Amino acid sequence: MIYYIIAFVAFLVDQGTKYLIASRMVLTEQIPVIGNFFLITSHRNRGAAFGILENQRWFFIIVTTIVVIGIIWYLQKVMKTNNKLLPLALSLVLGGAIGNFIDRILTGEVVDFLQFNFGSYEFPIFNVADSCIVIGVGLIILDSLLDMKRNPVNPNTEGNEET
Repeated sequence: MIYYIIAFVAFLVDQGTKYLIASRMVLTEQIPVIGNFFLITSHRNRGAAFGILENQRWFFIIVTTIVVIGIIWYLQKVMKTNNKLLPLALSLVLGGAIGNFIDRILTGEVVDFLQFNFGSYEFPIFNVADSCIVIGVGLIILDSLLDMKRNPVNPNTEGNEET
């Protein structure tokens, strides 16, 4: 149950921050947090990461529905193991996916507001849900690497089953 609570908290933080941005800032308004390096910028995204597949609302709704169902199914499966990292990772991805999913269903666009600039390079503006998804995927990759280290494949025995 704790993993669903983590997903719900991620969802609530995401939706709360998006509400604050959408209700208290006008579109394109910027608030410098750390000079020009980190700004809160009111932005809307009708596509996926980096604005790709813009205006494909139904595509995102269908794909996200399938992904959320898959994550819940897999989360149920891995919660029965001793692994704690993978369910945590899946919880973050689930909370983030549902956060952006709700935006797309209700308004057809996602509220983004976290902007980082590295010199003249402006990193695409993102939100808490995006952060949860990226951190969750990073933890899934880390869990996979740790699992490979814990359970190395022996090339001498793989595929050589005795009859």
